[in-house]
Amino acid sequence: MAAALKTNATELGDSRIRLEVEVPSEALERELRTAAEEIGRSLKVPGFRSGKVPPQVVLQQVGREAVLDEAVRRGLPGWYEEAVSEAGVTTVGDPSIDLGDLPEKGSALAFTVEVGIVPPAKLGDMSEIEVGRREPAIDADEVQTELDRLRESLASLETVERAAATGDFVVMDFVGSVDGEQFEGGEGRGFVVELGSGRLVPGFEEQLAGAAAGDERTVSLTFPDDYPAEPLAGKDAEFAVSVKEVKEKRLPELDDDLAVEAGGYDSLEELRAEIEERLKEADERAIEVEFRQAAVDAVVERSEVSIPHELVHAKAHEMWHRTAHRLQAQGVDPRRYLELSGKTEEELVVESEEDAETALRREAVLAAVVEAEGIEVGDDEVEEALREAAGPEANEKQVKRALKRARSRGADDALREDIALRKAVDLIVERAKPIPIDTAEAREKLWTPEKDAEQKSSEIWTPGS
Repeated sequence: MAAALKTNATELGDSRIRLEVEVPSEALERELRTAAEEIGRSLKVPGFRSGKVPPQVVLQQVGREAVLDEAVRRGLPGWYEEAVSEAGVTTVGDPSIDLGDLPEKGSALAFTVEVGIVPPAKLGDMSEIEVGRREPAIDADEVQTELDRLRESLASLETVERAAATGDFVVMDFVGSVDGEQFEGGEGRGFVVELGSGRLVPGFEEQLAGAAAGDERTVSLTFPDDYPAEPLAGKDAEFAVSVKEVKEKRLPELDDDLAVEAGGYDSLEELRAEIEERLKEADERAIEVEFRQAAVDAVVERSEVSIPHELVHAKAHEMWHRTAHRLQAQGVDPRRYLELSGKTEEELVVESEEDAETALRREAVLAAVVEAEGIEVGDDEVEEALREAAGPEANEKQVKRALKRARSRGADDALREDIALRKAVDLIVERAKPIPIDTAEAREKLWTPEKDAEQKSSEIWTPGS
């Protein structure tokens, strides 16, 4: 059985904590061997096959200190998560880690961590909570929008013998040149563009207005300064264009034939009813999300949570980092995103501080509900969550393997915490009484002595205001 870390936690005030962590020598040596094996896969040593250099030989060739440095770099994230889990806290923002000298063989590794934590909340009365819940409502315009979108998807392009206008499609050949020289990527044959779509370089589509099949045109333009192909950015260019065809987009009639083509519906009324039902189901899901959030916020309003501004700012940074990772996963460079927004990272972080504070208050209150209600999460619930994340294709062996990996990284505790918070939300929603949304909105507008007192207290200056 793996030796456990030794962790000592000290409250620093202002929702910060210091963790003094000691990694046993056995765990350190195990990570050292893993690092040596990894290095050995790319190390070339005479007398050994490529990728088969034993760990002890790697240590001799590279040196224990260099391998240990790599081992600590690899092991530190997991040790940090394990220490946080043992301390039983939920962290906020990036940790400040102080790593001392690397230990000699047979000695433990010691490091300290200072990090923000979600502050404790003093729960208010959770009984008799009434929360506005609207009824699903389908707007006729929404249905028509879906029908129009369907017609667009089934539209056909038909050749016309007339000059092209905005909304028409032009089929063309073109050759581009800068200073009389053709450039890479500046030639196309049978290229189709919708006039007015803005797909091409600004000024290109406008100069094709009025063109007819058989026309030869010269399109002159200047590439934008921020054009992705840097050699062309800001350059003047000419395109020799040969118009082959002009096509007009024709939408199908909104009738029973459209319903049949769209998915085998018997009539337009049946298609319309199907769209209405789909929109209603989507609205019901949105209503449930709104109600759950409103129920949690109602409990938050009745509770007391003190959150320092430094913690709010750290949470806002954490939220930006998640957004940046999500953008990267979608193939978007976060730096480019910042350029397009016209703001710096710090400006975006400051703007999101209000959302960050709201998120912190919710987390604090839900954590307090988990503790007050004695909410626990069993191994079967963790496995079920991993099963859902793995998808329907995963078998039991894969789920067990995923659970083993999560435990080895200390990630299963984070998963348990997430499940516990969701169960806390379920409990709050179960106890909340839904009332008509107009009744809830009317109550918000009513004057009460408490609201008057809140308004007055918010006007008092404090050092943190």
